[in-house]
Amino acid sequence: MVLSSLNSCIGFHLDEHRWVIQICSTLEEEVEEDVQIPVSVFSVPKTWLSNKPEAYIPELFALGPYHHWHPQLYEMERYKLATARRTQKKLQSIKLHQLVEYFIKKEHMIRSHYHRHLDFNGETLAWMMAIDACFLFEFLRNYSNAEGKVFRKVTTMSHMVDAARMKLAYNCILRDIMMLENQIPLYLVRKILRFQCPSYQIADEELSNMLIGFVKEVSPFEVMKNFSSIDVKNYAHLLQLLYFMIVPKAMESIGTINKTEVHVDIPELKETKPMCNPNYVKQLFSSVWRQAPGLKVMEVLAKRPIKFLEKIPWKIISRLPGVSILVEKIFSFQGEKKSEDEDSTDEPPLVEKIMIPSVTELSKAGVKFSPTEGDLTTIWFNSRTATFYLPTVSLDVNTEVLLRNLIAYETTVELGPMVFTRYTELMNGIIDTEEDVKLLRQSGIILNRMKNDEEVAQLWNGMSRSVRLTKVGFIDKVLEDVNKFHSSRWSVKARKIMKTYVFEAWQILTFLAAILLLLLTCVQAYCSVYGCGSRWDHAINAGLE
Repeated sequence: MVLSSLNSCIGFHLDEHRWVIQICSTLEEEVEEDVQIPVSVFSVPKTWLSNKPEAYIPELFALGPYHHWHPQLYEMERYKLATARRTQKKLQSIKLHQLVEYFIKKEHMIRSHYHRHLDFNGETLAWMMAIDACFLFEFLRNYSNAEGKVFRKVTTMSHMVDAARMKLAYNCILRDIMMLENQIPLYLVRKILRFQCPSYQIADEELSNMLIGFVKEVSPFEVMKNFSSIDVKNYAHLLQLLYFMIVPKAMESIGTINKTEVHVDIPELKETKPMCNPNYVKQLFSSVWRQAPGLKVMEVLAKRPIKFLEKIPWKIISRLPGVSILVEKIFSFQGEKKSEDEDSTDEPPLVEKIMIPSVTELSKAGVKFSPTEGDLTTIWFNSRTATFYLPTVSLDVNTEVLLRNLIAYETTVELGPMVFTRYTELMNGIIDTEEDVKLLRQSGIILNRMKNDEEVAQLWNGMSRSVRLTKVGFIDKVLEDVNKFHSSRWSVKARKIMKTYVFEAWQILTFLAAILLLLLTCVQAYCSVYGCGSRWDHAINAGLE
């Protein structure tokens, strides 16, 4: 026992001493002070990981340091090593270890991209990045001059997987490569290509060609028609490149203006509840009188007794302790239930739900949907023609992972307005059922390559909500215009009135009508036994006087 304690104490002091040496060597390193590299690879928030971990944790391959030592991923390391051997044969006059030496010199730049502390020494990190960069480079080469179908690209990677599982493996690899925690710096791939090309210019042109083909293939939006080349030096990794192809960098200035000058209040679709008003009782008696002329009791009772009941001072009676409590409970039951539901919500106050009708409800109100070819800046609503313009989005088995990681990137990295997250909240708001998806598919806004429309509806409804407040001026303006148009329609107003004063009040009306009919039945029974005659008229006249 004493010996084990002594060994642990010695081990602790050895680790402590090694830590001090590492800190001293880090401080003595000559780092390029003028080079500032922003962090571009963050960890996915734990709340999202617990909700759907398979969307953020790689299934086959680990790229970069975050998941490198996971046992279930390390089995595929031999494929990456095979890729590195093939890449080494294509290098002109250098060996792979010379590339590793270059990466060791750029260790501080590599570490700067990652938010999490990397517990590797410089040589280990350099070899890891060299092998992963070779694998990513060979994968991207499949998209050079990409004009064919996906399956043709898969066949060029047949050395990695069995032919029967080729397409499935391609989808798994593609999902892993686009995950936020699986990103590696693009300039590492650029350096490998530079060793195979006469100059950086030729290397950048070839890499740009690869990236254009890659983005065309994986992007759910038509975003590459106006791009003939990509400046690879401006993007840290693949996920950032795809994000700025969908959300142009020009949106940053728009977002700054919105944050400082534009404040859009989105009207909520609240419904007015009937208030506790004694006049409702009079209206009920009048309604019963008009609707039940054929009742036998009306032959017994004259009009004056009903008028007497209408003239009873219900306002005074409703103020009595017992009656006032009963009436208040009846009329405010639904309102209290709603407030209790609102108070019981678990969501933090900064998480905002978009208040907008579904596609089906908007279609019934006369709204038409039209597709646009472009990025998210093409979203708008034409109030004059009642046309809702949305970019065409193509959905397949890889789309959910891609969308979730784009949201994770935007939330953790970008400091400006969360345009893409707001777009997913918009789609979540207008899509509730498969009927909504069907209408958007028929309009050409959704290209469904999934199993069915219900699966698409589940995809949008299952999207993680933002962990911070999202305000995007042009999308919020669209929401305001759509809600304003929808609320102004007479058909919508009629449905609200029916829902508020008829459908939601039927329980109260049924209860009061039952009491009234019971009272009238008692009066009828009394009159049939004892007779009312002139005594009843005399009592009513006395009451009216």
